[in-house]
Amino acid sequence: MKDFLLEIGLEEMPAHVVTPSIVQLNQRVQQFLKDENLDYDSIQPFSTPRRLTLLIKGLADKQADSHETLRGPAKQIAQDEAGNWSKAAQGFARGQGATVDELTFKEVKGKTYVFLEKNTVGQPAAEILPKIATAITAMNFPTRMHWGNYDFEYIRPIHWLVALLDDVVIPFNILNIETGRETRGHRFLGKNITLPNADAYEEALKEDYVIVDAAERKDVIRKQIHTLAVENDWQVDLDEDLLEEVNNLVEYPTAFYGEFDPKYLEIPEEVLITSMKDNQRYFYARSQEGQLLPVFIGVRNGNSEHLDNVVSGNEKVLVARLEDAQFFYEEDQKKTIQDYVAQLKQVSFHDKIGSMYEKMQRVGKIAQFLGQRFGLTETELTDLKRAAEIYKFDLVTGMVGEFPELQGVMGEKYALLAGEKPAVATAIREHYLPTASRGALPQTNVGAVLSIADKLDSILSFFAVALIPNGSNDPYALRRQSFGIVRILQDRKWHFPIDELQEQIKKLIANEGSEAHLDLTAHQKEVREFIIDRVKQWFSIQKENHDLIDAVVDNRNKDIADMFAAAKVLQQHREDPSFKTTIEALTRVMRLSQKADFADTTLTVDPTLFQDDTEAQLYTKVSEIQKNLADKSLETVYQELEGLKPTIEAYFEANMIMDKDPKIRDNRLKQLLIINNIVLSLGDLTELIVK
Repeated sequence: MKDFLLEIGLEEMPAHVVTPSIVQLNQRVQQFLKDENLDYDSIQPFSTPRRLTLLIKGLADKQADSHETLRGPAKQIAQDEAGNWSKAAQGFARGQGATVDELTFKEVKGKTYVFLEKNTVGQPAAEILPKIATAITAMNFPTRMHWGNYDFEYIRPIHWLVALLDDVVIPFNILNIETGRETRGHRFLGKNITLPNADAYEEALKEDYVIVDAAERKDVIRKQIHTLAVENDWQVDLDEDLLEEVNNLVEYPTAFYGEFDPKYLEIPEEVLITSMKDNQRYFYARSQEGQLLPVFIGVRNGNSEHLDNVVSGNEKVLVARLEDAQFFYEEDQKKTIQDYVAQLKQVSFHDKIGSMYEKMQRVGKIAQFLGQRFGLTETELTDLKRAAEIYKFDLVTGMVGEFPELQGVMGEKYALLAGEKPAVATAIREHYLPTASRGALPQTNVGAVLSIADKLDSILSFFAVALIPNGSNDPYALRRQSFGIVRILQDRKWHFPIDELQEQIKKLIANEGSEAHLDLTAHQKEVREFIIDRVKQWFSIQKENHDLIDAVVDNRNKDIADMFAAAKVLQQHREDPSFKTTIEALTRVMRLSQKADFADTTLTVDPTLFQDDTEAQLYTKVSEIQKNLADKSLETVYQELEGLKPTIEAYFEANMIMDKDPKIRDNRLKQLLIINNIVLSLGDLTELIVK
């Protein structure tokens, strides 16, 4: 058993690429070893911005020997009557690296075939490993580049390769780079290192200011920042995403802190945090009372020498950003909100759709319509109306122009400074939520409705001009916006019948002058399916069973809230002892009802045509269920259908549904269709798998 070290030395990679790249390399090498039948004990990955490395421990000296019994053509095809081998037999043997003399015959299920017993002696690992270059060159990346005169593309130019099987170099090359035993230490503090063997790798680099173990490097950063926090009595939010990014920017981390003038604390803290965290990759600190402090924590790629210079340089960079922020903050307040709203008339939402101002006009009408449907109070509707009139105004402020990630946040801040009601200001910020698939949702009714209205308008508008996402192409993030709508609806339990709402929204917008060119019911089927697909996505993320998803998610004109409610009801009862028999009885009703082919859609059952007491019993009980059906919860509907099961079973036992008399047959089918329509409020139960 041996240890094999593989290192790809690169120019600095973008931080967000490092972790996915080492994961991908690990997976590809594992597959390579599996395909080549080379056993190993474990693989330890290492990564920094300049290298992707795998240390394979306990690699087998050679491939395992193998034995295969291979079946070839039938005997009558393999040999003629004189016993001469045919071309088919010769080709079979030659394809396996054998001769016809090695072929035998065996009988399988009464028929004789040619067989070859093939023994393969495993090759030494040293002869197999050069082919690992294919795993390296096959890697894919979100962005690629080529260098020199080569057509080959990679995430960054390759500068060195290490391939050591214990202490022996495994020779191969990529472009003009030959493998060897020489790696490189820290770009500024280190030197080239000649490795005696594979196991010397990690310690040799650590002595040369490179911590190659990403987990260890991250832990070093965490501990250093914790030490600074304890020494200075700070609270530090160690944002894990920022920590991951910083970790992939450095090879030898040293945490430090700097300060800035407390006068900048007059700027909203969201601006300060954005300047520190998003723009400069700094961590921020708070006092024990939770107040933001005029300090920042950075991580240097190097040791502690000349750290004062590093601190001073970073302070100057941050102060320049804060000066800009302070300037924009003061200048933005010199205009009124209405000034900014007027500017939105000149801001294009999309050249095929119209201006941002026109979008706001549509959203205002949609929001009021939805707010009334969702049962908002008069006060909430008034706040919603005002929020919809101004909610995009901050897009043309200087602050959002400089820090686009603060859109909505600055809208809330500036709205409060201008004297708007807190509910209006909050809705301006919340209308962007959720900003990620698992991101925070709006916490107020006004913000939730405005968020749905804004996102729904975007979806309907882009579909109206045939800019519909396809495949992985979604330049306007309509899938994310649609999923946001679904998450808010699920959270609020608001009813949302897609087709009906789309028709009514079209009537609201249809005669609005310059916006009349937008047919918001265009591609209505596609819009419905697009949103329904996001409902399926939500269920999949919740790890619901696929049969349950297929049962409750309906592409017809069905209320999304009912889909969520139906899934909850069915999931809660799935382990009931009676669930299987209940579903079997109801699905029998649903399947038989599909045989109805009459034109009468009134579904009026005629009791005078009953021929058995079970028909009357079923009719009476179904009529009871139908009373005030629209006001019943789906839980109540399920329980009543469950109680109907014995009556359904007795009904089927006593009656032939497809009676020879068409009047009796159609009367019974109408009864089943009525039950079927009630069951459909829970979903298409025929999709459920019951055991």
